[in-house]
Order: sequence, then structure tokens, then C-alpha cells
Amino acid sequence: MEEMLTTVNNWLWSPVMIYGILIVGLIFTFMTRFMQVRFFKDMFVQLAKGEKSSAGVSSFEAMAMALSGRIGVGNIAGTATAIAFGGPGAIFWMWVLGFIGAATAYVESTLAQIYKEEKNGIYRGGPAYYIHKFSGKKWLGMIFAIVGVLAMAILMPTVQSNSIADAMNNAFNIPAWVSGTFLVIFIGIIIIGGVKRIATVASIIVPFMAGGYILVALIIIILNFDQIPTVFGLIFSSAFGANEMFGGILGAAIAWGVKRGIYANEAGQGTGPHHAAAAEVSHPVKQGLVQAFSIYFDTFLVCTATAFIILFTGQYNVAYESGPKAGEFIVEHIPGVEAGTAYTQAALEHAFPLAGFGAGFVAIALFFFAFTTIMAYYYIAETNLAYFLEGKKLKIAIIFMQLIFLIGLYYGSVKTSTAAWTLGDIGLGLMVWVNVIALLFLVKPTLIALKDYEQQKKEGKDPTFDPIKLGIKNADYWVKKNEEKK
Repeated sequence: MEEMLTTVNNWLWSPVMIYGILIVGLIFTFMTRFMQVRFFKDMFVQLAKGEKSSAGVSSFEAMAMALSGRIGVGNIAGTATAIAFGGPGAIFWMWVLGFIGAATAYVESTLAQIYKEEKNGIYRGGPAYYIHKFSGKKWLGMIFAIVGVLAMAILMPTVQSNSIADAMNNAFNIPAWVSGTFLVIFIGIIIIGGVKRIATVASIIVPFMAGGYILVALIIIILNFDQIPTVFGLIFSSAFGANEMFGGILGAAIAWGVKRGIYANEAGQGTGPHHAAAAEVSHPVKQGLVQAFSIYFDTFLVCTATAFIILFTGQYNVAYESGPKAGEFIVEHIPGVEAGTAYTQAALEHAFPLAGFGAGFVAIALFFFAFTTIMAYYYIAETNLAYFLEGKKLKIAIIFMQLIFLIGLYYGSVKTSTAAWTLGDIGLGLMVWVNVIALLFLVKPTLIALKDYEQQKKEGKDPTFDPIKLGIKNADYWVKKNEEKK
């Protein structure tokens, strides 16, 4: 059984999908005429301007919710693993993926806004909604919705809760059942409060956790100020095979940089659009720009913080992943240390020689990163559940899903397996395939909306959205909103 799951997982996350997302991002970058550069200033403006409503959250809160899902265990363990098998050059390719991924995030998040709905007084949207609305075929949207509920409510949360329990046990000797009980109580309080409470908690925790992590990285850079030219030279030379030591793993540098970049920033995965749809804005492009900025924040700040913590302290190994030299080390600065989170822990222990500091700090960081990711998973699951259920049936289904979700969290804390990780990757992989293929066919409305936004800005207006005027069909929420204004 596990062998079959592994085969399916390897197929879903094959180079075709990984490089496919990179190519799709490039296509969207050119189609939007490098919107991630042209509208960089607007990203900040719209981030600060958004306001709440009875049905929606502010632009900042929607971005914080998206970041709560993007900033996770992958930012610590994933970035370290990219260095372990792709060398320092993998970080450059993560940056490239982050830049290109911003265009993909714009497309999927703008689509979520264009085709969002107001259900039971709350904005709902995401791939299931925009696939259905654009195509006119509900069964197509249902495919994503079912996969989304299975992946986000059942398969993936157990992995995050297990990461929290392991980190707390290793650093502070806290039993797994204690961590699991604590997690279930606090997550339960938050999710029962609905989307508004999730948004409020995310807007407080995300800046705090990311800011603290980045601050530690800055301190390490300052303490090793003389290493700045060396580290950047190492990253860029390794990225293009110019470094003698890492020249033989150029392909691995690109592959691992792209792979871990996708895992970290989630551009194209279809997760971010759910949060984007929850924002209260006057034009879909506004939230598309804000969500594009969240990719920059995740990749260029949080992932880069992990990379710098490791590279500036020199606490890493690099090994061949495959081929005749598989397992053989190119460099081995920390013998016996397993690739992943342990690199970050070793780097912090080296920078701050206090007993247990590295393990303790990383455990706390992992707790906040995984905790907010769990909140994001729940919101995505609930949004997809709301796609095919309404009224009393939806309320009953949400209560039932909350119970399953919380039971799964506790189970993941006290007992998990390799199969759980594989199942989670399969669920997410299915979401990626459905979403990315759909985006290629659905991109046109986002280009029309971007041109309209740009034109209104040139005229000195605060852009508003009129889908009928632009010839965009089935944007029912916006049509109704405009009619109510008349």
C-alpha cells in the first residue's frame, strides 16, 4: 500500500509538474507585462487601504491569512533541505521562483475576487468557485472542492501537528499528548469563531512570528558582517555552476530551488485564492496585488532568513542526492547532522552558544509557523465545504468537519507515519494539478481586469469593478453589488 502511495506521489510531484509551474509563472509574467515590477508600489498602497465589512476582512488580514498558510514548516526545514541537496545556489533559484510566482499568485487571487460569492453573510471563493463560474460547469469545480476538503481537513493537518509535538518534545521534553491537547483546545477556540476570528489571530501572529525570525537572521548577519560578500558570491556562483565545489550539481540546484520554492510560497497551489476572496475591496486587482506581495514576503524575507542563518554560520552539509555518488558529501561542515530543521538548530547554536538555544528557538518558531498553517488549512477546507453545501446542511457539516479536524490534530500529535506525509502530499498535489491547468484557461479575465485597473489609475480614480462593462460573465457578486449602489 505504502509503495503504491509513494508511486502516486512521485508522479504527482514529478519534474513535469514542478517545472510546469515555473513555465506557467513565466507565461503569466509576460502576459501581465511584469506586473510584479510595474505595480510594486501599488502592492504596499493596497495593503494599507483595505477595509473590513460585515462579510469580508481587510486586505491586510486576507494577506495575513494567506501568509499563515505559506509560512510553515517548509520555510525552516524546506530551505535547509534545498541547501543540503542543491547547494547554496538553490537559494538563488528559490528567489527566481518567488519573483515569477508573484505573477501566478496575482492571477489566481484576482480570479478568486472576480468570481467570489457571498454565502451566509461571508465571502467565499477559490479555485472551485472560479473554475465553476468561468466554465459554467459545476462538476469541474466540484473536483477541486472534494480534493480540497480531503487534503486540508484530513490529510495535511496531522503532519503539522506532529511537527509541533516533535519540536516541543525534543526542545522542552513536553509529552506529545500535552502538546496535542493544548493544540486542540486553542485551534478549536479559533476555528469555532469563524473566518473573522481566524483573520484576527492571523493578523497578530503572522507579523510577530515572521518579524522575530527575521530579526534573529539580521543579528546573525550583523555578527558575521565580513561574510556578506563571501555568502552572496557563493550563492550566485553556485547557482550557475561557476563554483568549483558545487559546479557538478547545477541541475540539483535548480531542481531543489524550484521544488522548495513552490512548497514555501505556494504560488499556483490554489491555497492562497481562498483567503484572497475573503477581502473587502472595490476592485479584484487590488487584492491580486496584495497577494502577489505575500509571495515576496514569504520567499525574500522568511525563506531567505533561514538561508542566511545557515550560510552565514557555515552550519550545513551538501551531498549528492542521486547518481553514482548518491549520499557522498561535497562539503560536510556538521558531520552526523540530518538535513532539514537540524541545520537551522545547529546554526543558531553556533551563533548563540547558549545550551539549548537553537533547539528551543526553532521549536518555538515551528510552533507558530505550523499553528498558523493549521488555521489556514481549516479555512480552506471550510470554504470548499461551503461550495457544495448551503444553509442548515452546511452548518451541520461544518460542526462535523471541525470535530474530525480536531481529532486528526490530536492523532497527528501523538502518532503519525510516513504514509501520513505521503497522503498529505498526494492531496496537495491533486489540488495543484487541477488549479494550474485551470489557470491557463482562465487567465483572460485577470488581464482584462488589470488593464481596467491601470486605466482607472491613470485617470486619477480609485478603481472600481464593473464586469458587465468589461464583458466578464458570471461575476454575479459584483453585478449585484453594482446594482445595489444604483
